[in-house]
Amino acid sequence: MPEGDVETFHKDGEWHNRIEGREGSLGGHATKEEAVAAGRLIAQEHQVEHIVRNLDGKIGQRSTYGHDPRDIPG
Repeated sequence: MPEGDVETFHKDGEWHNRIEGREGSLGGHATKEEAVAAGRLIAQEHQVEHIVRNLDGKIGQRSTYGHDPRDIPG
């Protein structure tokens, strides 16, 4: 995950967001939906990728909200 991307993940019974390259999380959320919504806003604001992990830690969803380096039409 490149530095600056936002990651939503589950830890210690709560859902968290963190920005890659920075220490700690941006607070806990009771539900995945709350954490995803908060992470999405942060990613949009910073124009970076938002990575959402499932309970097992595997990537469940990725969204790009900024410069997409791929030169693919559509």
